[in-house]
Amino acid sequence: MPTGTKSIYLTFDDGPHPEVTPLVLDILNKYNIKATFFCVGDNVFKHPELFRQLLDGGHSIGNHTFNHLKGWKTPFDDYIANINKCTDYFDSKLFRPPYGKISLKQFLVLRKQFRIILWSVMSYDFKKTMSGEQCLKNVLNNSGDGSIIVFHDSLKAQERMLYALPRVIKHYLELGYSFKPIVF
Repeated sequence: MPTGTKSIYLTFDDGPHPEVTPLVLDILNKYNIKATFFCVGDNVFKHPELFRQLLDGGHSIGNHTFNHLKGWKTPFDDYIANINKCTDYFDSKLFRPPYGKISLKQFLVLRKQFRIILWSVMSYDFKKTMSGEQCLKNVLNNSGDGSIIVFHDSLKAQERMLYALPRVIKHYLELGYSFKPIVF
């Protein structure tokens, strides 16, 4: 993302989740921060009211497939169909491949329809062998102006994400940074 403006882009993958996403929204609302949520279509289908809260809150959204499929392990036609199924539930020009794995053929086709967004900093909040403090240090040691940071609004990541997220926000706000959603 562009640099020179002291901006950071917080992103959240795998939601919306009824237990975790509201907690994320509470933190973001406390600091008046907008973020980008890469949503799994099946979760949008199951929790439309929560998805509506993301939109109503001014956050940007992106497609993260309907079933969180791995691009490298899914036949081409099945992968594209799964992404298109997600578009039946919401429209976005942003796409993030689950696990960051996408084949060249998939990329070449999808870039015609989407802006493919990866990341510059993975929080590893999903990694059960990491503590919240380690997650926090990882983000702070590897992010700065223009960074796209990935957190997850999922049960697996909840504990570490809830520890690190407010501390990341406080740290960068104290340094004069702003947080922006990704929009194209």
